[in-house]
Amino acid sequence: MSWLGGKGKPKEPVTPVAKQPTITGGGRMAQPAIESTIGANTHIKGDIQGDGGLRIDGVIEGTVEITGNLVITESAKVRAEIKANNVSIAGAVQGNVIANRVEIADTGRVWGDMTIKSLLINEGAYLRGQTFMSQDLQPPKLEPPKSTKPSNPLPAPQAGTVVDVMPEEKKDK
Repeated sequence: MSWLGGKGKPKEPVTPVAKQPTITGGGRMAQPAIESTIGANTHIKGDIQGDGGLRIDGVIEGTVEITGNLVITESAKVRAEIKANNVSIAGAVQGNVIANRVEIADTGRVWGDMTIKSLLINEGAYLRGQTFMSQDLQPPKLEPPKSTKPSNPLPAPQAGTVVDVMPEEKKDK
């Protein structure tokens, strides 16, 4: 008998399969889903560590170190040192951030230094701190301006010759 009361043969147990990252149309890997949420009425003091994604709606004081993505919503207030793969900030963050990519939304406010590979700051966002790009790029080398002399200059006029002079006409009064 089935769970709903009907007759039928029992189903075989399903073995869970580990979810592999998928490739999106743009060639980038799709980001894993958010696995944990800290609610708006939650206040946590201490260290948070994890291997998945985290969404913060409440208040955090301490450190946040996750291997997945971190989403800090508008209602969130975070006073912590943050290490994550990608960080999206729409709330308030006080503390240093280390991540591959950081996006600060128009409602986001950050007081702290960031060590990042990519940064997106929307209009209206607030950032007070230094940003460090971990890539080892060299600034472009500046070359002196090239000469503007014509390649085939006209010969200089000889002494005693008049060049492009038109005789003036006398006007009668």
